[in-house]
Amino acid sequence: MQKISAGSLDPADWQQFRAQGHRMLDDMVDYLEHIRQRPVWQPIPDVAREAFLASMPTQGRDLTEVHQQFMQQILPYAVGNAHPGFFGWVHGGGTPVGMLAEMLAAGLNANLGGRDQIPVEVERQLVRWMADLFEFPPYASGLFVTGSSMANMIAVLVARYHALGREVRSHGIPPKRQLVAYASAGAHGCIAQAMDLAGLGSTNLRKIPMNDRFQMCTSSLEVAITADRQAGLQPFFIAATAGTVDVGAIDEMPVIAAIAERNGLWFHVDGAYGALAMLSPALQPLLEGIELADSIACDFHKWGQVPYDAGFILVRDGVLHLETFSTPETYLRRDTRGMAAGSPWPCDFGPDLSRSFRALKTWFTFQVYGAERIGQAIHQTCVLARELAERVCAEPALELLAPVALNIVCFRVRHDGDVDGFNAALVADLQESGIAAPSLTTVRGKLAIRVAIVNHRTGRTDLDALMTAVLTYTHTTESA
Repeated sequence: MQKISAGSLDPADWQQFRAQGHRMLDDMVDYLEHIRQRPVWQPIPDVAREAFLASMPTQGRDLTEVHQQFMQQILPYAVGNAHPGFFGWVHGGGTPVGMLAEMLAAGLNANLGGRDQIPVEVERQLVRWMADLFEFPPYASGLFVTGSSMANMIAVLVARYHALGREVRSHGIPPKRQLVAYASAGAHGCIAQAMDLAGLGSTNLRKIPMNDRFQMCTSSLEVAITADRQAGLQPFFIAATAGTVDVGAIDEMPVIAAIAERNGLWFHVDGAYGALAMLSPALQPLLEGIELADSIACDFHKWGQVPYDAGFILVRDGVLHLETFSTPETYLRRDTRGMAAGSPWPCDFGPDLSRSFRALKTWFTFQVYGAERIGQAIHQTCVLARELAERVCAEPALELLAPVALNIVCFRVRHDGDVDGFNAALVADLQESGIAAPSLTTVRGKLAIRVAIVNHRTGRTDLDALMTAVLTYTHTTESA
């Protein structure tokens, strides 16, 4: 049994603890090595749920015993995005390297809010790498956050400061200065949420209709901006999307950038997963115009395959970004020497003072695999998506519902009866079978089976298993 030394939470027997730690690491390496032998996802039995209804323990348990509970009641019932058959949402698969880096970060237990420490320099190096990747100037700033929901909110707040000036931080929105923003009708819901949390109101986000390629209709965008100005409102922000949540479409960023410049608006790109296509030379042309953005949001935990969570915001004007968030509190005193040196700190660029060392697992990922290999993995998911779309089009029983821009394929099974009910039941059965885990969305009013190929482990055999299961279910059900 693992004993805890008196007055400390460290183990009384470090050698015994080390041995148990190695067993835990081995279990997770085994999990990843043999992931294909597991179901993608499986329903959670009542007995597993009931285990988590217990009250808080007053006395500790043996580490070995708690580890066994993890292996038996937690690990088997995760959502399964490490599995190559997971297609449900845009979740990265993670890597063994990222897992080990996360362990190192946890052992170091660095608070990345600030202070003069090398972990902050690691994050700054990632900021420079991303500025170079997106052709931003040397004075650009960046910050690791939980994910693109937070990154997009930071972009809205910087744009709000840009539009209203310093007084917005102390006095709020001035009377008769209603700000309005614009995004595609296919944009992620976190843009509207950011407007809400910024005190601007979600109804003041204009959802611009999409064209037949599911991109923001730029002529409708210009009409909306003109109408809002004539109504006495103040347009301030346009969010283009690089990889829409439903179908993976990329808005026409050069056109939108020009509209933003003509109208004096902040041009933001929500590239939650699509922005990292810049790592692939074959995909870079699809992102033309992203280098013109005032800010870019992206997630390393999606196409970058970094373990959750690792979101990121990049801002062209680092001074404006700093002015939006920096606060001269006495307990955050800065100096030119000692631990208070190294200003400005990460906490000056966002709302979080307590921040984990997210940059380390991202840094390890780039250092070990290299940008070229990560870009190849990203490109391969798009190749697989196009191949899957071709297979869907070749099957009379299936209907492709949207063009494939990147790595998302939306289709459905043709059915004479309740077609939506049939496809919904098919997806639920697929998920519960453990063979493959697509999700559902709605495309032009039709319920669609959505296959997002994000995991670097996914290959043609995994798509074979998906297609076989879909067609078997279809033929079996129709003949029943």
